[in-house]
Amino acid sequence: MLHPVGSNHEQPNQRGGPLWAYAVDDNVGRIRHQIPDGKDRFLANGVVQATEGTTGADRRGPAPALDRLVAGRKPSMRIAQLAPLAESVPPRLYGGTERVVSWLTEELVCRGHNVTLFAAGDSRTGGTLVPVWPKSLRLGRPQADPMAALSVALEVLARHATEFDLLHCHWDWVHLPLLTRLGVPFITTLHGRLDLPGLPKLVETFPDAPFVSISHNQRTPLPQANWAGTVYHGFPSDLLRPSFAPGDYLAFLGRLAPEKGPEAAIRIARGASMPLRIAAKIPRGERRYFKERLEPMIDGHHVRLIGEVDERSKQQFLANATALLFPIDWPEPFGLVMIEAMACGTPVIAFRHGSVPEVIEDGVSGLIVDDEAAAIGGVRRVDQFNRRRVREAFERRFTVATMADKYLHLYHELASQQRHPRLTPQKEQGNPGNPVDRVDAAARSGAGSV
Repeated sequence: MLHPVGSNHEQPNQRGGPLWAYAVDDNVGRIRHQIPDGKDRFLANGVVQATEGTTGADRRGPAPALDRLVAGRKPSMRIAQLAPLAESVPPRLYGGTERVVSWLTEELVCRGHNVTLFAAGDSRTGGTLVPVWPKSLRLGRPQADPMAALSVALEVLARHATEFDLLHCHWDWVHLPLLTRLGVPFITTLHGRLDLPGLPKLVETFPDAPFVSISHNQRTPLPQANWAGTVYHGFPSDLLRPSFAPGDYLAFLGRLAPEKGPEAAIRIARGASMPLRIAAKIPRGERRYFKERLEPMIDGHHVRLIGEVDERSKQQFLANATALLFPIDWPEPFGLVMIEAMACGTPVIAFRHGSVPEVIEDGVSGLIVDDEAAAIGGVRRVDQFNRRRVREAFERRFTVATMADKYLHLYHELASQQRHPRLTPQKEQGNPGNPVDRVDAAARSGAGSV
């Protein structure tokens, strides 16, 4: 049943997006937004986009947070999401962690939670954005010192951490000395590899800090860490559309770094007599590797490099592929591209490393192989896969709804176990009940860094 709860028809949102009316759908517990011509769609990822028949059809803007829309319905939790500053949230191009943070944030907003996103200033959200640094670091010009940006972000967090029921950190480790002293429940999702020197000493130094892994295999180097749970990544089911027609090339999507296996992908494609299309960014630290090892293998015909892709291009790139090659040579913590391919109905041929056996259902959503010869054999029989079953494997395990369910369970568990007296926040101009007003006031009084 739909209950009208408000609109922004009188005043467009701050990003200049189209105007929408909103209603709560009891059947799904999410927000349905109705466009002026009477059509309606579900808010998938917090970014409202006008559709055919609507004024300003190409303009976008974030949906207002639900606590400003749902009259008489208070959000069940006040949650802060702390995003990395390397990319905007969501990222314009490459940026797996920032993409996951965006999907989770918007799903929580859709469910009625009061979510504040601490991120770079060029980010977008349907919740409340606290721009802790003016622009994302990787694409920002001139390039800022990452440690300076993190220092400012930590200061903003320190001022306002006690205004939330729970803080969800995606910053790896840098926040631990601060948050372990503030008495506010927090949880940290670790998005990277954990087999690095020094990490055992670090987790021993913070034995009570709760962590979330993104695969069970990721935990292997740090069994002594305080693991609160494992939560697989997920994204909106309507973000990528499946294609059930056979593709006509092999796809490689990711960073052009040795551990990602681009050389192996080229050899596999050649061994299987299939064209290979590479959609990837070249990290600054890997430019020599690209010039010396990869560029001579890219002929522009059988092997083509098409560069980084945005969401729209990614849809076409993956959906039109026969299979995704994932010949990694490192302990991959998760591998977001695998479930992106699955969402497009495209099977994955992956090496048996890291999270691969957890993500791929061997023989259903792809093939798990041990070497290049086995991968070449897999390419030759990949047309035996039912692409509808590949898509079903994604829907069954890797949607944003599933991810949010698991995180909310952890949030409630941690918040109930770690209730501490709140510190009295400093009084500043604006609405004292709104954490954003206080952060904005602090930012305006600074030197333009926030």
